Amino acid sequence: MPLTLSSLLKSVLAPSSDLSFDTQDLAQLSKGTEGLEYLKDKKRQLLAVITLTQSFEIKALLELANKYADDQQLAFSIYPISSGKNWGYGSSQPSGINNNIILVDLSQLNKIVHFDSELGLLTIEPGVTQQQLSDFLEHNQHNYMVPVTGAGPECSIVSNALERGYGITPYTDHFSAVTSIQGYWANGTSYQSAINELDQSTEKLVDKSFKWGLGPYLDGLFTQSNLGIVSQMTLRLAKLKPDFTAFFIQLNNDELLEQVVPLIKEVLQTYEGIVGSINLMDQRRLLAMFAENPNGYEAHKVMSTENIERLTQKSQTPSWTIVGSIYGSKRVVQAVKKDINAIFKYIPCKRIYSNNYNIVLSNKLINNLPHWLIKHSTILFKLAEQLKAFNKGKEIMLGKPNKVALKLAYWRNKNKNDFPVNSLSPAKDGCGLLWYAPLIPMKANKMREFVDFVRYTCPLFNIEPFITFTNLRHDCVDSTIPIVFDLSNPQAVIDAHNCLKALVEGGLKKGFVPYRINIDQQQSLLDKKSDFWQTVNQLKNSLDPNNILSQGRYNPR
Repeated sequence: MPLTLSSLLKSVLAPSSDLSFDTQDLAQLSKGTEGLEYLKDKKRQLLAVITLTQSFEIKALLELANKYADDQQLAFSIYPISSGKNWGYGSSQPSGINNNIILVDLSQLNKIVHFDSELGLLTIEPGVTQQQLSDFLEHNQHNYMVPVTGAGPECSIVSNALERGYGITPYTDHFSAVTSIQGYWANGTSYQSAINELDQSTEKLVDKSFKWGLGPYLDGLFTQSNLGIVSQMTLRLAKLKPDFTAFFIQLNNDELLEQVVPLIKEVLQTYEGIVGSINLMDQRRLLAMFAENPNGYEAHKVMSTENIERLTQKSQTPSWTIVGSIYGSKRVVQAVKKDINAIFKYIPCKRIYSNNYNIVLSNKLINNLPHWLIKHSTILFKLAEQLKAFNKGKEIMLGKPNKVALKLAYWRNKNKNDFPVNSLSPAKDGCGLLWYAPLIPMKANKMREFVDFVRYTCPLFNIEPFITFTNLRHDCVDSTIPIVFDLSNPQAVIDAHNCLKALVEGGLKKGFVPYRINIDQQQSLLDKKSDFWQTVNQLKNSLDPNNILSQGRYNPR
């Protein structure tokens, strides 16, 4: 009997693993928020999907793909995903566009392999989600925080770290918190650090606790690349502190931006390790969280000045809002809170802290009132909704995952009200979302230049200019600009991609450089002839000579 690809694949898979060629399964996995499938010559076709249940299958699949790479009938390439919820950057879609792509779903590799509660060192497989880790820590009463992101509870912790993601908890840079990686290069060779190889003890704890290892640092080659697959990752978790407060500083004048930037810088420099990252959000961005789209969800146009004035008056939304967190002992939190008040007292602003008496009292009031009374009182209902959003934001800062940030993706989803809040899933629900995520110099004049640039460019393509700055360090700022559009409108899809292109091309000339790009941009934006990408290609040719892994991912060809 002649060999078939199906029989070959099944021969190396565990009985509990699943192989599917079903067109409906593949169509669902090929859906994303980006609208790439609607663009000419950008169709990505999957041959099959494999859901693994054992980590040893990774090596077996890589070896099989390499063995038959030159066989026209049996050749295939591999594209691994962890949870497939890389919304705005590709979702679960592969970066390559050939016809022999097998999606390898690692979501069932979800073991929490080891946790050292004394040191806070966690070793997990790629399928472990934010919610799974949160449940584990709560069930076992471990006082540590999940490295949460706005992407929500169902997203993989490993994949976010490998994309160099960040959050607002104390360990802001998630890959910086990664201490050890184990996995496989694309040629099937196993990988572990030199320290792990030398260590003859049973626990092999030093590898888990020392990030940089011995010799050349190779762990970083697994990030934003297509050189290997991670099977295990160890990372440090931040411990819950005795006390905490979130702070919200509201500015009612857009022109105060230049004055507030050096104050944010001062807070981050002075209280590094006590104050986490600080977010700075503009008025439109906040309205997207708390208000209904005044144009209707499927309207392909931006809010007018009149729209914004009316919504602002109704919800009392400031021009800019600074959001941050203070972690420490009660005395430390109180002292830093006092100093932040002193730092910001010279500019007109409103300062709100989550541990303020009026906030605590309002929460108690709402929690003890009957639901029917709140529902039938405009004032109480508005207060309840504001407190709910406020408390959800506070949960994120304490390392508790939730879906509060996902509502943004539904700003122009015509079926928005059909989806329960607890089951939001942007790609599955047909949301249109792309991201522009540039790094910006932490200088007031450059941040103002960026704001003006975004506010001018986005409306040209009927895209709402939502702006968030995340101040990662006193000298490093990232901005996340969500390009939200109606995925069911072909013109809206085209406009969204043209908007992203205009932002990237115009931004590069001004020194605004993306730290992360989507699977389409990885081919169109990166220059394969540059010295950097030539070096990457040399590594690729060595570690993946048959080009079987994640073709085109951060590797222009």
